Amino acid sequence: ANYGPNPICKGCLSCSKDNGCIRCQHKLFFFLRREGMRQYGECLHSCPSGYYGLRTPDMNRCSRCRIENCDSCFSKDFCTKCKSGFYSHRGRCFRGCPAGFAALEELMECVEGCEVGQWSEWGTCSRNNKTCGFKWGLETRTRQIVKKPAKDTIQCPTIAESRRCKMALRHCPGGKWRRPAKTKDKKKKKKNLMERAQKQHSIFLATDKTSQ
Repeated sequence: ANYGPNPICKGCLSCSKDNGCIRCQHKLFFFLRREGMRQYGECLHSCPSGYYGLRTPDMNRCSRCRIENCDSCFSKDFCTKCKSGFYSHRGRCFRGCPAGFAALEELMECVEGCEVGQWSEWGTCSRNNKTCGFKWGLETRTRQIVKKPAKDTIQCPTIAESRRCKMALRHCPGGKWRRPAKTKDKKKKKKNLMERAQKQHSIFLATDKTSQ
């Protein structure tokens, strides 16, 4: 049936004045559009956003995507394009990519990211390649890249980091700067000078008495 210039019946095999298309021509998809309380059928070459084309022997239909935040889908369980602000990942839509995957902003997709191993233990505290002679130094820990990213534009996380640390030995054994030993020698030298001065003074007094 054809109801003249009414565009609602375009591509229909059968059409109703009130409900639009009831059956569509071959290769076209039947889409049931709703506007408020009213609904009517249309025959389309491709399904609108949020729907996918389901071909059946009886009639091709537009079925709704069942994936949340999906703009267009391949099937009810696989999204091909997500709504604005969402990343596509394995047929689903996410606000942020799952762990182990990185966001490819230009395509709004999640791709395999850079995978790194566990941190090593903190290394020896050192400074200028020395483990003594200073009060403070730096200690470093590292981790290895287990899997390189799928895209060269995706950066890997930090694989080395350092932090300030206090050295166990501030003074190196056998070093030139040994304040405790130097202070002890100074006191001993001063004591010897005092003893020598007292001895010389005693000799002088004894000599003076003999001469009198």
